[in-house]
Amino acid sequence: MSQGRPPNQNTASIALVHVGEPSASAASSKSLAIVAFERRELNLILNVYGRKVASGDWRDYAMDFLRERAVFSIYARVSERPLFIIEKTPRLRNKQGQYTVTNQEGRILKRGHDLTQVLRVLDPHLVVVD
Repeated sequence: MSQGRPPNQNTASIALVHVGEPSASAASSKSLAIVAFERRELNLILNVYGRKVASGDWRDYAMDFLRERAVFSIYARVSERPLFIIEKTPRLRNKQGQYTVTNQEGRILKRGHDLTQVLRVLDPHLVVVD
């Protein structure tokens, strides 16, 4: 029943529903862990990426932070498929290693525990500095 109108009047009623950010209590009860690259990891990736862009080999990139993995995709030009994909999957940390580099066909080029060593497949002239 609307306020200020007689109860027998035929009027259209509109219900507004707010769809937006969940409340703080709902967010705290269901915490979604998102995997992301740390600053050091991004610096290593972007150093290799910057050298390849400067040489004209690569042109674009995309980053995706998902629930189980973080993905850095490298493109030669604006296209549908990335040339290379660098993935961080923490659940594989104690198995094959959490870092992988995959090519355009989906073949894993390098996998390991140390990101610097894994990135060497993209830039063989990369020198490990401790």
